Amino acid sequence: MKRIHQMISLAVLCGCIVNTVNAQSRLLTLDSVLARIGANPALLSFDAKISAQDAYVKGAKSLDAPKISAGQYQTPYQLPPNNGSFMISGEQMFTNPAKLRAKEDYMKGVSGVTAEDKNYLKNQLIARARQYYYDRVILEKKLVLLLNIQSLLEYMLKDANIRLTYGKEKLANIYKAKADLYELDDTREQLNNQVLQKNIMLNTLMNRDKQSPFMVDTNIMIRDYESGVTDTATLATARSDIKGINRNIELQQLNAKMEYSKRQPDFGIQAAQMISYGGYPNQYVLMASVTIPIVPWASKEYKANLKGIRYEVEELQQKKLDMLNQAEGQLAGLRTDIGSKKRQLKNYQQNIIPALQNNYKTSLQAYEQNTGDLPSVLDGIKSLQLARMEALDRLQELLQLQVAYERENESY
Repeated sequence: MKRIHQMISLAVLCGCIVNTVNAQSRLLTLDSVLARIGANPALLSFDAKISAQDAYVKGAKSLDAPKISAGQYQTPYQLPPNNGSFMISGEQMFTNPAKLRAKEDYMKGVSGVTAEDKNYLKNQLIARARQYYYDRVILEKKLVLLLNIQSLLEYMLKDANIRLTYGKEKLANIYKAKADLYELDDTREQLNNQVLQKNIMLNTLMNRDKQSPFMVDTNIMIRDYESGVTDTATLATARSDIKGINRNIELQQLNAKMEYSKRQPDFGIQAAQMISYGGYPNQYVLMASVTIPIVPWASKEYKANLKGIRYEVEELQQKKLDMLNQAEGQLAGLRTDIGSKKRQLKNYQQNIIPALQNNYKTSLQAYEQNTGDLPSVLDGIKSLQLARMEALDRLQELLQLQVAYERENESY
């Protein structure tokens, strides 16, 4: 018998350990979620695009294909011909090495712009993941709050039913308590649905099974961003969209070098062997060629392109200044909002909720002493519930502002 008890205890212990492991395996911290964002297909497509652009660089220094021709040369129509020749020729153009180097440098710079575009999208996805995660945390806190309110209402309903049997309570008040209790079911259903929606959104960002359940870490950290300052120099080196503009400016400068290299001449060589008819000696052709791109009718294009590139660089520089200006204003506004939300949340936690708790305790004490009524207690419970829900809404709004601030600073 003792051995059987030991086996049962061991089985229960193993079951508890398995359940604990399973529960822990379903727990995803915020850092774990953010680490999985790299598997998002949108980011992987950028990796493929960057690889393609880097692969194109290998063909940047390729030359034009050689040209080989064969046929009759200055041969009369009579048969058999008594003069003329059969000619075999080959031609090859050699692009100026300066042009090839400029083209290669330009093509190497293209993937740098794409890499910053990827980083910009990654920052947006991480901000969305943070927001969904924080929303899920707030929903969990609201569900816990509902359980506490439910226990209060169930206690009041049980006490009211006891009082009803002694004629010390009205049936209408009991129905009102039941209605308040049933309202919690609708609220709980709505919150559970929102939890499932946030799970689907987070699983989509992580490229996982959309219905895969997991738990979240409800411990959240509130940052002191309201006391920060905006350093535009740091902002310019941190934000991928601004770094993308810098890469675009560098790319346009490389494009200008590529256009300017068109002033350099190209070279060519042509060789031919002629087998003459009618006893004439065989002949050959050996010629070199060079292009003259600086003549006015040939130089118009690259001169116009260089002028256009200068305007595009100027446009990018102004766009960069505008983005820095907008970001500085946005961050200043977010710091103001964060400070305001913190003060509102503090007011709920230190003043509003304690006052409503005292109101509930006072009405409950009066009810227990038969000097108060049940509707007053139920109103006190509902007011306390609404205040706590409002406090969680303020906390959610504060977290939204925090995510927006981190997105603008691109801190991840």
